[in-house]
Amino acid sequence: MKIVVIGGTGLIGSKAVVILRQNGHEVVAASPRSGINSITGEGLKDALAGAQVVIDLANSPSFDDKAVLEFFETSGRNILATEAAAGVRHHVALSIVGIDRTPDNGYFRAKVAQEKLIETSGIPYTIIRSTQFMEFLGGIAASSADGNVIRVSPGLFQPIAADDVAAIVADVALTAPRNGIVEIAGPDRAPFNEIIARYLTATGDPREVVKDPEARYFGGLVEKHSLVPLGEARLGRIGLDEWLQLIDMTS
Repeated sequence: MKIVVIGGTGLIGSKAVVILRQNGHEVVAASPRSGINSITGEGLKDALAGAQVVIDLANSPSFDDKAVLEFFETSGRNILATEAAAGVRHHVALSIVGIDRTPDNGYFRAKVAQEKLIETSGIPYTIIRSTQFMEFLGGIAASSADGNVIRVSPGLFQPIAADDVAAIVADVALTAPRNGIVEIAGPDRAPFNEIIARYLTATGDPREVVKDPEARYFGGLVEKHSLVPLGEARLGRIGLDEWLQLIDMTS
């Protein structure tokens, strides 16, 4: 089966491409560097010719509210239009848990717009909403720093390892379209501030984590269940402690 992975050289895409190729599929790892650009449309028609499945992992290079919305709407329209012409039978997109519950986060609003394009495209689809990746805990800590103090919401958090995300994305791509949403998360759920504190301790970072209910998460206020699945979710295999041990061994 021919599968095109838009964003195939990124964190999740590169891992998913390896898994799918190991399973014997013809996989195109699409990215601007390979001459396939979902914003300009360059190379899309040729890349998608004969494809049965497209996995959309494209991500905006900017987090500015206006720029990120324009990115996901433009990219989404270009990909879906090309898929329709090519007869693609399954569109898989990676999204984020809780995007419809945090309206003051501009990135989340842009992902909602992307999802709406997919849902109204007429192409069979599965949207995978994931919790935040464990690989981004360091960046989250940095964005929450106030001098030597890191202010983090006590709302619940359930990060998932990128390896688990890629495995689930690959698996979903090989199954029938759900024409709906699948939520995925890591196996460990705890207050956001506690998870960041565990990450800092494991990486030898001496900064203090302060529980702050008013702390923002990329512009959005975090309620207790803003960032975790509310119902049934598919859980990854790799727990936070195991992942922290893995990064300690590779650092």
